[in-house]
Amino acid sequence: MAKYVYSFSEGYGKSKNLLGGKGVGLAEMAHLKIPIPPGFTITTEVCTAFYANKGRYPQGLKEQVAKAMQKMEKDSGMKFGDPTNPLLCSARSGARSSMPGMMETVLNIGLTSKTIPGIIEKTKNPRFVWDSYRRLIQMYSDVVMEKAEGIEPEEGMGVRQQLERELAAMKTRCSAKSDVDLTDKDLVQLAEIYKAKIQEVLGKPFPDDANEQLWGAIGAVFKSWNGKRAVAYRRIEGIPDDWGTAVNVQAMVFGNMGDNSATGVAFTRNPATGENKFYGEWLPNAQGEDVVAGIRTPNPINEETRQIDDTEGHPSLEKAMPKAYSQIKGIRNALEAHFRDMQDLEFTIQEGRVWMLQTRTGKRNGPAAVRMAVEMYKKKMISAAEAVSRVTPAQLDEMLHPMVDPKAEASAEFLVKGLPAGPGGAVGQVVFTAEEAVNLKKEGKKVILVREETNPEDVEGMRAAQGILTARGGMTSHAALVARGWGKCCIVGAGALHVDIAQKTMSVADKVVREGEIITLNGTKGRVYIGALPMISGAEDDKNFDAFMKLCDSVRRLKIRTNAETPKDAAKAVQFGAEGIGLFRTEHMFYGENSEKPLFFLRKMILSDNEEQRRAALDELFPFVKNDVKKTMEVMGGRPVTIRLLDPPLHEFVPENPDERQRLAESLGISVDKLNSRAEKLHETNPMMGHRGVRLGITYPEVSEMQIRAILEGAAELLKEGKKAFPEIMIPVVCEVAEFKNQADIVKKVYPEVLAKYGLRKIQYMVGTMIEIPRAALLADQIAGEAEFFSYGTNDLTQMTYGFSRDDVGAFVPEYVEKKIIPVDPFQILDQVGVGQLIEVGIERGRKARKDLKVGICGEHGGEPSSVMFCHRVGMNYVSCSPYRVPIARLAAAQAAVEDGKKSPSKPKAKIKAKAKVKVKTKKSRR
Repeated sequence: MAKYVYSFSEGYGKSKNLLGGKGVGLAEMAHLKIPIPPGFTITTEVCTAFYANKGRYPQGLKEQVAKAMQKMEKDSGMKFGDPTNPLLCSARSGARSSMPGMMETVLNIGLTSKTIPGIIEKTKNPRFVWDSYRRLIQMYSDVVMEKAEGIEPEEGMGVRQQLERELAAMKTRCSAKSDVDLTDKDLVQLAEIYKAKIQEVLGKPFPDDANEQLWGAIGAVFKSWNGKRAVAYRRIEGIPDDWGTAVNVQAMVFGNMGDNSATGVAFTRNPATGENKFYGEWLPNAQGEDVVAGIRTPNPINEETRQIDDTEGHPSLEKAMPKAYSQIKGIRNALEAHFRDMQDLEFTIQEGRVWMLQTRTGKRNGPAAVRMAVEMYKKKMISAAEAVSRVTPAQLDEMLHPMVDPKAEASAEFLVKGLPAGPGGAVGQVVFTAEEAVNLKKEGKKVILVREETNPEDVEGMRAAQGILTARGGMTSHAALVARGWGKCCIVGAGALHVDIAQKTMSVADKVVREGEIITLNGTKGRVYIGALPMISGAEDDKNFDAFMKLCDSVRRLKIRTNAETPKDAAKAVQFGAEGIGLFRTEHMFYGENSEKPLFFLRKMILSDNEEQRRAALDELFPFVKNDVKKTMEVMGGRPVTIRLLDPPLHEFVPENPDERQRLAESLGISVDKLNSRAEKLHETNPMMGHRGVRLGITYPEVSEMQIRAILEGAAELLKEGKKAFPEIMIPVVCEVAEFKNQADIVKKVYPEVLAKYGLRKIQYMVGTMIEIPRAALLADQIAGEAEFFSYGTNDLTQMTYGFSRDDVGAFVPEYVEKKIIPVDPFQILDQVGVGQLIEVGIERGRKARKDLKVGICGEHGGEPSSVMFCHRVGMNYVSCSPYRVPIARLAAAQAAVEDGKKSPSKPKAKIKAKAKVKVKTKKSRR
């Protein structure tokens, strides 16, 4: 019979896939002799079987659970359901990938009318027992009796909310400021009120049998795997549905037995900054849910990491319970040394005795992940390969996101201060519900989600928001954990903030902000500002970012280039580590700043009626093209710059404005009617497959000649100035080798003329093509016989392979993805099965014809991590992406090398040497 249940002492060495992250952590702690309450893990395989068998457990499970429960009874010295010495337990979820707050937990299982007297007699603490019982009723009715049964009440009418209102009413009647002020008699009365309310709302009694409670809780945890918020979280995180969750059943230890008891959550390092300081929060006389739910703002674990100035109202554990703190800190050191990574810990102190309830790899944001990886590498805790693998591309991306401009912030007055749970800056309009956040995000608006405290049901709204602000909760609350995991700017526990959901306002004293108004969050400092403050890039001048990128470069072998057309973009890309330009689009100089004159001359060329007119217009355009290309090559300092010849259909540049047409007609010396007639002839039914790219160059060779001359002269002038230049001339939209040869012949004609003009012996350059038509990939061996490099234009290659117009996919591709017709949008993530096959065929055939063929990619996929890893696997030399995606591509290339188990691509990489071109002796050069 399959083994479905492992006691914690049996689980050592088992995988997260089987026991889940929490189960493995408990097994590891058991192995290390760290004090944990006894218990067992029901494997993820049971969850899979549970769903496959329509909610039925596999045969033999109940017997294995009974046997594991006997061992837990023996280890604890108590007996489950026993009237005199009862064992109570918890049931917690534990997937292989951490999903904080997304699944269910039930505490205090086993409290019944039969066991309550025995525990009171044993502890001599009736208040603690009745407090634990009211917590069980509240949690169990919500998790097991309502959510697990698929009951979806109206907003605010769930059983838990109704019980919370009864609790609030009880506190009002008893003049109690907080839960801990209620007496045991108050709690006895409250328990009866709770049970009556459950019968009223759910139509069934609260169970009074220990075993019924246990199996109800186990089933509810398994069912929570497919709960709404868990499914939504998996979609966001990309966690497969078939992984399932484990269930951990563990003997209860109690942090709510009085002032010498406590509960807390801690991290071995600061998860928001990565600083190597023990960081955490705790509450006296409480249970764990009180800390993570954000219902109360907890106390700091030590003085070193204190965020709250109120030392009287929020004493640190270090000061309040120094002996327990010292023990927990020692465990912290042991666990981080053992796992060699930052750990997320949960602990309970029961009457002075420390118990650990959890250790798992802690969620962290991008800046923290980078800092930890770098510092752990420097301390020789981990290798360079491990350090690179510790940071996800999404986390690195966070560091490229904005932060509040400190200069603007210095002169601004903040509205309120809270705890800095998720760093960075965020600007958006205030919303008070998750639903509104989602709706406005769909409209393209940026929002800040403001809540009294968040709960796991807010997960989709939190994802949609630019930032999150809560009035209550601590750094280890659900909102903080989830926000950090996603790199969201987040401020929690802004105690002076009053949130009025009904009136849709937030206020601090007499200052009121209404829904729809703009606020700015500084999640690094925990400050909130009214209005929009300017932002700056977060990665600039960050020494950890720079050190981490150097680590990536020490591991990767795939080169990273950028797509850039301006000196400014090129300089930014070089700052981010670009090793060249993989795509310089010549047509981009006709858009944007200072484009009026070159655009006018281009339009003159387009609307010319003969070669003489075209050449005259091209002569006027030539200095602008040369200047743009030269300036960008200068910034690149000898790094290769791939310049694509004019690609778009010409009609795109024809003006619609009548005044502009009149001006053009006058310049060409023709009537407006004649100019309109010429413009009409340029119209195409399907321009993306029409007269563009190489076809323009063949029809109008003077257009290609002007561009080629501008490129080579720009390089020549830099060389004459003592600078470096390495242009790569790329001919687009080729599908036949004769097309390429036609244009390459123009290069061969122009090159010696430029050498002669500038008195140079050679200019380092290459001529290649963009592979963006399936036929070109299939005929790659023929084309590589002439071309020195291939650059895959995956945007058009995807378009032509799928037969999807990339400008129109918004009408149907999202639904294709939602209905699982296709797994992802192929214009965002490279289709490795279809388009990828064409790429592989092209590389294989191309390198058979030319062993030193250089191959890269320059579509949007060049900055998408999984696509970059594919490029590494198929033996490309480089990928090219936008300047701000360069660091992401560097990381993805490094992770691909780590995954390969070596530092070079899986296929032999071509050794590239630019050929010395034709040498032309001139009088000047002889001298």
